[in-house]
Amino acid sequence: MISDDDILNANILIVDDQPANVQLLEQMLHEFGYQNLTSTMDPQAVCALYRAHHYDLILLDLQMPGMDGFQVMGGLKEIEAEGYMPVLVITAQPDHKLRALASGAKDFIAKPFDMVEVKTRIHNMLEVRLLYKKLADYNRVLEQTVEERTAELRESEARFRRLTELSSDWYWEQDASGHFTKVYGPVLEMLGIPVDGLLGEITQEQAKRWNEAERAVLKANVAARRPFLDFVFSRVDDAGVRQYFQVSGEPMFDASARFTGYRGVGRDVSAIMRDIAQLKTTSTTAASAA
Repeated sequence: MISDDDILNANILIVDDQPANVQLLEQMLHEFGYQNLTSTMDPQAVCALYRAHHYDLILLDLQMPGMDGFQVMGGLKEIEAEGYMPVLVITAQPDHKLRALASGAKDFIAKPFDMVEVKTRIHNMLEVRLLYKKLADYNRVLEQTVEERTAELRESEARFRRLTELSSDWYWEQDASGHFTKVYGPVLEMLGIPVDGLLGEITQEQAKRWNEAERAVLKANVAARRPFLDFVFSRVDDAGVRQYFQVSGEPMFDASARFTGYRGVGRDVSAIMRDIAQLKTTSTTAASAA
């Protein structure tokens, strides 16, 4: 909320070509308790002053020689093209009020001055102005926070991808139908699956290259929505060489506990499996020789 101290410490600019009017307004505002007052009798200086100080309120006389209040508001509107133009006009002409509001003024004070009216209109307009500034500040902080969080998420995703690349050959995600939705790494090429392929559905020609018993176990895990860890399965590649893959996966669910798919990591363990097979052969041979 905006406190009375906030309002009384607001920056106010008085613009009037008559020294007596300026003196009267300054005296009134000081009596009301306002502390930060600036005055000018040169309407052509208003835009430069506003750019430099961004006043919370401008008390602007409409009837001035050389450059009237409407022309001043035209210049201010260029500065605050998409913002809040804090102008309260001063006029003795009733027919100028609607024109002033249409030109961008937020309110008006009639001459001759009524002390209660002046005090009330200034207080109310400053309260709105300061609330507007507070909202703008909040939006800037919120925007900055969103940008920072977005940068953190991108950095986190990059770290996750690097860790995944270090610990495995690929990361994958699938939707509830088994279609791959995210793939980091050459999983599809290694498994011989087309880009739009399903985990459990491959062509008959491709199926001949896979170990059917292993595939059945994997399909059963997926059908039961069970996680699986370091599951090894194999296939024969185009060159007739058997490949071995180790894959881990977990089911994904949304906030309503609805199954949305699987995600996991995998790697090619063909070299490891061949080394294990070689060790077994060597051990068997040594045992036979003994």
